Amino acid sequence: MNRKHINLIAELAVNLALPWMAYTLAEPRWGELGGLIASAIPPLLWSLGELLRHRRLDALSVLVLVGIAMSLVGLALGGDARILLVRESLASGAIGVAFLVSLLFEKPLIFYLARATMAREQDDAHEMIEAWWATSGARRAVSVMTAVWGSGLTAEAALRTWLAWTWPPARFLAVAPFIGYGLVALLMLWTLWYRRLLGRAERDAGPADGQQVGPQDAVG
Repeated sequence: MNRKHINLIAELAVNLALPWMAYTLAEPRWGELGGLIASAIPPLLWSLGELLRHRRLDALSVLVLVGIAMSLVGLALGGDARILLVRESLASGAIGVAFLVSLLFEKPLIFYLARATMAREQDDAHEMIEAWWATSGARRAVSVMTAVWGSGLTAEAALRTWLAWTWPPARFLAVAPFIGYGLVALLMLWTLWYRRLLGRAERDAGPADGQQVGPQDAVG
């Protein structure tokens, strides 16, 4: 087992098992609010540790930190303590809504994310993706991906929020993380399938105007 696998197992443990264990141990002594605050500590410490260790945050850590910040603001404004249960979904739901709103603009958010991803890998990324954006089908591909991810993240946030207010906290902490990770896994699998579909369509159509740029290179 290499270092990458060990880090993945540790990350899953911190974000899946430890919040439930922290709540279960803290709730009998400090009540529901104390238990919910305790459940937020393991992922918070993990995210801060990743920031100190790598001087950067991955997507999950960003969601954790933003979600905890939003939930604490909600508590300060007099919100229900269970808002801490949906801390990650507060951030992912906001991102999902932003994706959907961006469909109203000329270039949805997926376009800018793809461009930023490519820019880290090659120097002429901006020119390549702009050239691809001018080809037929590019706008449809980006719009479809933005709509699917936006709808998925928004639906996940809505479902987890409903479960947070209808399930006991211990059950929610034990089950809900698998819902979130499962939905993201499904979205990623769909993205891989859709990229292959776009790649086949691009190869069948052939390069346009001499450009060797395809949706499989610019999206995802």
